[in-house]
Amino acid sequence: MVAHVNAARASAALGDSEAVAAHIKAMTTEITRSAGVPDYTRPINHESARAAVREIPGVRSSVWMDRENLVVMVDGAAHRSMKMIDTVCLALEPLGDTLAVVINVQDVRATTPDGATTLSRNCQLPEGRRAFLQKNRQVDVVSKELRDAFKRQQERN
Repeated sequence: MVAHVNAARASAALGDSEAVAAHIKAMTTEITRSAGVPDYTRPINHESARAAVREIPGVRSSVWMDRENLVVMVDGAAHRSMKMIDTVCLALEPLGDTLAVVINVQDVRATTPDGATTLSRNCQLPEGRRAFLQKNRQVDVVSKELRDAFKRQQERN
């Protein structure tokens, strides 16, 4: 950030208004990215995203729940992972700003409640964090808290 401020000042002293504007834009981008604000001028086209995800090995299908949440259904537990989320996010990068996207991975062949739990993560943020004004959407029908309560009850019996 400091480098951009100094470069903008130097460019202003030289009368290079285009360079000043470029450094100010870079500073603005850095500030908004650090605050977790997606670039809404670069939205990802939903059908293009689905087409890109369809090509990933292990993916059966995908569907957008809303403008932010992409559900990716995978074929087996080996594909239900944070690595799959990373792979999907990389496939979406050329299409727009992935900070505005949360990937939700579900195993269509799950045989246990834990295996059927959806893994969710924003493409650019650590697990559990969301971009500015992005809701933490409940994807699974049964919440984690309720599943944990059932497990505790079963362990006592």
